[in-house]
Amino acid sequence: MNANQFSLLFLFALTASVILQLWLAMRHINHVKRHRSSVPAEFVTEITLASHQRAADYTVAKTRFGMIVTLFEAMLLGAFTLGGGIEWLNHLISGWFSSSHWAGVALIAGITLLHSFITLPFTLISTFKIEAGFGFNNMSATLFIADTLKTTAVAAVIGLPLLAGVLWLMEQMGTYWWLWVWAVWVGFSLLLMWAFPTFIAPIFNKFEPLSDPDLKDRIESLLSRCGFKTNGIFVMDGSRRSSHGNAYFTGLGKAKRIVFFDTLLKHLNSTEVAAVLAHELGHFKHRHIAKRMLWTFGLMLGMLWVLGQLKQELWFYQGLGVSNHSTATALLLFFLVMPVFTFIFAPISSMSSRKHEYEADAYAAAQESSVDLINALVKLYRDNAATLTPDPLHSMFYDSHPPAALRIAALKKLN
Repeated sequence: MNANQFSLLFLFALTASVILQLWLAMRHINHVKRHRSSVPAEFVTEITLASHQRAADYTVAKTRFGMIVTLFEAMLLGAFTLGGGIEWLNHLISGWFSSSHWAGVALIAGITLLHSFITLPFTLISTFKIEAGFGFNNMSATLFIADTLKTTAVAAVIGLPLLAGVLWLMEQMGTYWWLWVWAVWVGFSLLLMWAFPTFIAPIFNKFEPLSDPDLKDRIESLLSRCGFKTNGIFVMDGSRRSSHGNAYFTGLGKAKRIVFFDTLLKHLNSTEVAAVLAHELGHFKHRHIAKRMLWTFGLMLGMLWVLGQLKQELWFYQGLGVSNHSTATALLLFFLVMPVFTFIFAPISSMSSRKHEYEADAYAAAQESSVDLINALVKLYRDNAATLTPDPLHSMFYDSHPPAALRIAALKKLN
């Protein structure tokens, strides 16, 4: 393959990916709008028409905005690659450093910062117009700025040493550098999972031990039955930023924590909270987290191997608008353009995730009550304005959880 052929292949893949994403979005919008006028029969006693229509309007607004973002991101990617953006910044930065290694670190950091700055208006619109317009945003401008600065600082402290190490391994470890990089990345990922709840998450949120004694006793009884050991049950001040509710496990080994958003506890009763937690424990019992980690690690190994094959090919660089090849440009270009070629495979990941959700639901129904889990899910759909009528094809590509109607129907069979 020569550079011109790869340029054409990239343009074809980028165009096809964008068209597919826009088509899926339009299908989703039209499907949701067609079902806006009536609540699905299985939810009619729990969801009011006003709540259903609010969810439909919220979904349409987000999806339409997502179409604009998709088009802009595609144009930005074209500007960075064939438009010469990376080439220009590479020439600029190379004159600032005597070491090509640190020039490479600066190039990737610079493109990352530039992308974040250029796309900042979209984040602002999403937060302060769409989310605020539907009553979900609780974040002030001051908190938004603080979060942005903290995120940048944490990314720099953690990411820059990792990036420098990866580039060094790529330059120094010969033909099988990709195995070394993969091993370091796996170790770093595990370390980050362990460190996140104790050292990183508290930078952004406050975590307080669960204070409700009745709920705490119920949860501890559930944990004991399920054989799950945790480093604590905490409530997070999620309401500072959003009225969306959630719950999650975090950490690794003895550092595992259970975290509830304060907004979740506000809307669910104790039996419903326990049912939601039982669902999360179902992921633990079925080893879904470990399976996803292994899948991710295996996928990364494969991607690094592919990068190893492309790293020495001049057409790979020149076909993406970069004349002088280097370790940093290889890494940057590969991870910039990879989503263009892999989006078509998104349903595989989504299908696996939805299968895990059904399994976790079944486990929860065995440990607590399927009725309580159904009630909790319906409240979460309502309070988070999640559409009850997604387009099936759009859902197949994007949704990690089954559509509401299918999920509730599966749970009712377990009664």
